[in-house]
Amino acid sequence: MHDSDEEAGPAGRSKRADARRNEKTLLDAAAALFVASGVEAPVRDIAAEAGVGMGTIYRHFPTRADLIIAVYRHQVESLAEAGPALLEAGETPHAALGQWIDLFVDFLVTKHGLAAVLQSDNAGFETLHAYFLDRLVPVCTRLLDAAVASGEIRSGVAAYELMRGVGNLCIGAEHDSRYDARRLVELLIAGLRT
Repeated sequence: MHDSDEEAGPAGRSKRADARRNEKTLLDAAAALFVASGVEAPVRDIAAEAGVGMGTIYRHFPTRADLIIAVYRHQVESLAEAGPALLEAGETPHAALGQWIDLFVDFLVTKHGLAAVLQSDNAGFETLHAYFLDRLVPVCTRLLDAAVASGEIRSGVAAYELMRGVGNLCIGAEHDSRYDARRLVELLIAGLRT
């Protein structure tokens, strides 16, 4: 009996690893479609993009709100991991900051749809917002500090302030095709230079 338990153990672990990979693929696909089409993107399109059946999506995320919240958390974690990686691999700290802010803008496009989905659950939204701040403000601070230390940007800009400014520039972009939030964000980041 003990031998068969050991045989089942690794298989069980590999299934869990496969399930995690499938979930990551699904969340990446959903995030990409949410950025391109909004949080109301059809589930069949998400399934096709992820290369899974619709049943797989519903097994992981029974409701659209569950999927949107999971994408939100997944994107926060991806952004948190991206900051240090961009600093390490980037040409300069300012370039890493600009690349991270570009990823942040993609995240904000998805985040705008979240408020409408969670409007009946203010406590849930506040919890997610606190999670977002706790995870991302330190990453942005690290990027800003590195760019200041390298002499590329002026000091005195707080991460929260910058992130809030970027967020404000992104508001309304989905309702006006003439408004290019990404261009304004690029100007903001360029304006940090010394």
